[in-house]
Order: sequence, then structure tokens, then C-alpha cells
Amino acid sequence: MSGPRRLVVVDIDDTLYPERDYVRSGFAAVGAWARDELGVDGLGERAWAAFEAGVRRTIFDEVLAAAGLEPTPELVGRMVEVYRTHRPDIALLDDARAWLDAVPDDVVVAAVTDGPLASQRAKAEALDLRRWVATIVFTAELGPGRGKPHPAAFERLERELGLAGPCCAYVADNPAKDFVAPRRLGWRTVRVRRPEGLHARVPSGDDVDVEITTLAELDAALGPAPAPARRAAP
Repeated sequence: MSGPRRLVVVDIDDTLYPERDYVRSGFAAVGAWARDELGVDGLGERAWAAFEAGVRRTIFDEVLAAAGLEPTPELVGRMVEVYRTHRPDIALLDDARAWLDAVPDDVVVAAVTDGPLASQRAKAEALDLRRWVATIVFTAELGPGRGKPHPAAFERLERELGLAGPCCAYVADNPAKDFVAPRRLGWRTVRVRRPEGLHARVPSGDDVDVEITTLAELDAALGPAPAPARRAAP
């Protein structure tokens, strides 16, 4: 057999590790910074409590105000920078590691991930993804407006790896944006709907072929590899 027969592309957040762990890690880093730079204790814990209570987007503004500090754009922006550039304390879920360790030789694994570039690179490094993943596409590197659901990341993988259509699958968690582009390209789409995931309560759309709750179910969800469908040369 020459070359891979199937491309399996994975998302990172809430697919390979719990995204909540990154959020908690980021708030801990912001809390340490606030203690050292602002002389404020407990800000990270208050931010996590606000997140757990359902607050989004205004967390830093709220915890600064509660600590008696004015949430100026400069101060909030510095906290966001600390959050996005910290070294995350995260680890692969057991089922994700087990699946990655058992990938057969005729399958090539790649990753496509959205989000601020510094954050996503730090996650990939903390998870040691390049040990298993041939190519990681950070959509932030592709240019403005090319994050999911734009097809650019998936088209790039088709070009680089020479596989297309039903030979390709995308495994991800967010039904709002993850599956539109791969479905239009004829890929198989598998949603990992982990109970603790940030999007777990959002129903799947008709662009999801199958739902699973753990990567232990992924091989069965993918089914047998189809006959190779090579991408036509431009």
C-alpha cells in the first residue's frame, strides 16, 4: 500500500482536551499577574467563579470592578494578553491519547483549530500534538476572515496531503461553525459531544453525520476507509 488511504482531521478544544481546563489555567495565570502587578489577591478565583456562573466576555471588567479597580481598556487588554499568552496547564484526555496512540499506518492525522494564534500554538505545544499530528493548521495564520466556517483550512489540507471528499473526516465539537466547510467538501463529519464541553447543550445540525461522546467511539463512527479519492491537480 502506498500512502495514506484516509485523512482524519481533529479540532483541539473540547475534542482532545477539556477547554474548561484552559480557561481555568488562564484565569490562574491572570490571578498570579494581578497579585504581582496590581497587589490584588484572588482575582483568578473570582474570574473562574464568574465563568462557572455563566458570565462571558465581561469577566475581567466585572472582577476588576469588584476588586475596586477601574476596568480601563488598557488594563483589561493587558489581562487578556496574559490569558492568551500564558503557558497552559492542560493535558490530553485519556480517550484522545489512546486513539492517537492507535492510529493505523494508512491514516494520516491533522488538526484544524480556530482562535488567537498565541493561545492555539501554546495549547498544541502543551499537548505535544506534533508527536501524533502530521500538520496543524491554525486558522489565524490564514488571513482575516478565514477561520471556521471558511473552507480555507480544509482546502489547504486537501492540497497538501492529496486526499479529498469521503476519504477525509473532521472530528470536532462546535456545531455552530465546525462542520459547514468540511461537509460542503464532501468530508465525513463527526461531532464529539462531551457532556462537560462548552457547546454540549447546542444541538447538532444536518451537517453532522454522527455524534459520539468519546474518541473511543471514533473508529466505529468513521467506518471502513473508502476507496481513495485524490484531489485533482489545479
